[in-house]
Amino acid sequence: MIVVLCTVNTKETAKNIAVALIENKLAACVNIVPNISSVYSWNGNTVIDDEFLLIIKTQEYNYNKLEEKIKSIHPYELPEIISFNIDNGSKEYLDWLIANTRV
Repeated sequence: MIVVLCTVNTKETAKNIAVALIENKLAACVNIVPNISSVYSWNGNTVIDDEFLLIIKTQEYNYNKLEEKIKSIHPYELPEIISFNIDNGSKEYLDWLIANTRV
């Protein structure tokens, strides 16, 4: 099991990506966290943007297709898409997650 983080520029884009991932069984759940501030370097400039954070829960074997789907929708030239393993969690929740990410 993994968690994937992805930032986007609008709530509409966040919802579009979340729905696409759920409908394609690439994720069991996507949380949309509004009103985050991101500070980063881009093309030699320091940028401060207001963004939305997607917290995506899925199985590791879905990662490549999930990344591909996000990139097909995402408006950024270089979207943030990073993942990390879920080492522990509620057995019942993790079982639900598995059941909802099977194609």
